[in-house]
Amino acid sequence: MFTVNANYQKLPGSYLFSTVAKKVAAYQKENPDADIIRLGIGDVTQPIAPAIISALHKAVDEMGNAETFHGYAPDLGYEFLREAIRKNDYEARGCDIAADEIFISDGAKSDSGNIQELFSEDNIVAVTDPVYPVYVDSNVMGGRLGTFDPKSEKWSELIYMPSVAENNFVPDFPEKTPDIIYLCIPNNPTGTSMTKDEVQGWVDYANRNGCVIIYDAAYEAYITEDNVPHSIYECDGARECAIEIRSFSKKAGFTGLRLGFTVVPKDLKQGGVSLRDMWARRHGTKFNGAPYIVQRAGEAVYSPEGSAQVSAQVASYMKNAHAIKDGLSDLGYNAYGGVNSPYIWLKTPNGMSSWDFFDFLLEKANIVGTPGSGFGPSGEGYFRLTAFGTYENSIRALERIKNL
Repeated sequence: MFTVNANYQKLPGSYLFSTVAKKVAAYQKENPDADIIRLGIGDVTQPIAPAIISALHKAVDEMGNAETFHGYAPDLGYEFLREAIRKNDYEARGCDIAADEIFISDGAKSDSGNIQELFSEDNIVAVTDPVYPVYVDSNVMGGRLGTFDPKSEKWSELIYMPSVAENNFVPDFPEKTPDIIYLCIPNNPTGTSMTKDEVQGWVDYANRNGCVIIYDAAYEAYITEDNVPHSIYECDGARECAIEIRSFSKKAGFTGLRLGFTVVPKDLKQGGVSLRDMWARRHGTKFNGAPYIVQRAGEAVYSPEGSAQVSAQVASYMKNAHAIKDGLSDLGYNAYGGVNSPYIWLKTPNGMSSWDFFDFLLEKANIVGTPGSGFGPSGEGYFRLTAFGTYENSIRALERIKNL
């Protein structure tokens, strides 16, 4: 008789954003005329940039000719894309990363969920709290986090590192030493970031204690401050302790195209075992590669035209972010983020719970956001709004909140 992976049965409820979507769908069904402004799920709204569309069309045409047709992609991804990434994302910032340390994938979510397969079940995991749910859920599926306590909303074997207003959203080093540390900078959901010196401190901590850092840099394109690193490899010693995950979804609007990559340096080893070689083995066995046409689109992101167009889109989203944050602050809300990130993290008013504020905004203002408690126990009493809507809808949302 077959058996199932019992770890899946430990997961409480459904995935956060699935729950949000179900609640919004139910409200819309009961109120079909409601004009809902969606600032919840971090999906982009602007169309793919023209230079990237041109590259897609050209690649599609190539697939229709025997001479230029492409089948399976190389295990690591096409060299033209890996080299463009190496040159523009790493060499240009003084980072020593080789093309064969870059693994092309179908997105950062997939990689951040799959990376835990490289580590044994007895590894101790630490996450910032609040946290992107995929880091936690995937380690539950991997059998690492023990049991869930519904009262405290904590996993028994997970180290929580609170990132709240009181510590300026920069977590302290944990009392118990972890083996795996997840850092998302700029952070989802809080929209806050760390300085290079602060990230260097985590690199030094990891190297002192034999930890590995899983560094999610999905939002690096939104960084505006000079002292915030775009890559963990800007820090000394990071090649020996860090894996970096990146995405084209928010940088270039690829949420529907699906493209990302993970960097695993050859210097990252444990007991003589190369994590780079392990990830290559997993990649070759379980993944057939992002489509050729999408990888050509990714290459176009780094072209002069593509880079300028993508930067303009990022700037427009950040215009929304500044408007939302400043508007909320003017209305008396405690709002954070929105400087190096498209997310605004606000304190719920009058001591309301995160889900109560979600219902309040949806019913009284027809605005959808994301309850902070869905990101972990330290997210209770907070709420996330995204800047991925239009500027007009961002301003309309502020007006509705003002009139509550």
